[in-house]
Amino acid sequence: YDEIIHDVCLQRLPVVFALDRAGIVGEDGPTHQGLFDISYLRHVPNLTVIAPKDGEELEAMLSWALELGAPVAIRYPRGRAHELGSPSKIQKGTSETVLEGSNVAVLAIGNTVAPSLEAAEIMHGSGHDKPTVVNMRFIKPLDTKVIEKLASTHSVLVTVEENILEG
Repeated sequence: YDEIIHDVCLQRLPVVFALDRAGIVGEDGPTHQGLFDISYLRHVPNLTVIAPKDGEELEAMLSWALELGAPVAIRYPRGRAHELGSPSKIQKGTSETVLEGSNVAVLAIGNTVAPSLEAAEIMHGSGHDKPTVVNMRFIKPLDTKVIEKLASTHSVLVTVEENILEG
């Protein structure tokens, strides 16, 4: 942890941390669950923390991170990646709205975007308004502009992430 802060981030070195097994891993057992990295990385100075919604976005994020010239942590899940379509252009601190809706906004990160889209279809199919689903992409910095906009246009904001409650 000190090496991440002292040897990389405080010096703003162009290092990309690839965090495999982000989130709930299940079959790998209790020693390999990736449920702590959001909590311990979000406050590290000069570090950008991102999570792709699918394999194509992972490739785009890796290219973006290598060109940034600053420390970046990319968290991605174990196993096969979802295939959700081409990502929009990646710009630091910006999210991607993947489904436009009303009343409820679902703010999902990384591997939780696909199940959030499935839940949105179930909600809409059962007679509820279609919710908005946002691929937040950036854990740090957060896209506060989209959060503020959604808070002013939607009655409910729901966050979907794989992390421990503390942090």
